[in-house]
Amino acid sequence: MKSIVGLVLLVALCIPIVAMLIQSPIGRAFRRRPDRSLHRSPNPDAELADVRRRLDLVEGDVEILQHALREARDQAEYLQELIEQSGRTDLPRGRG
Repeated sequence: MKSIVGLVLLVALCIPIVAMLIQSPIGRAFRRRPDRSLHRSPNPDAELADVRRRLDLVEGDVEILQHALREARDQAEYLQELIEQSGRTDLPRGRG
């Protein structure tokens, strides 16, 4: 009887853990993996060209993110300067 209860508790605890793993980026990568192996071309040059294309896309995304990060830093520095110049470090009280 105790072993059945233990087994039920084990299964009940494993369900949320498995659900989190499935929804995580690692789980999505594992789900996509069989798709890539089915669509592999016998031509390694085509596969290499696809990898290069994907790498170019990732590099472009990294450049966009770097630019956005620089802008966010500049805005934060500007706001910090405004706060220091005004002499007020506390924020005004809200209505509510």
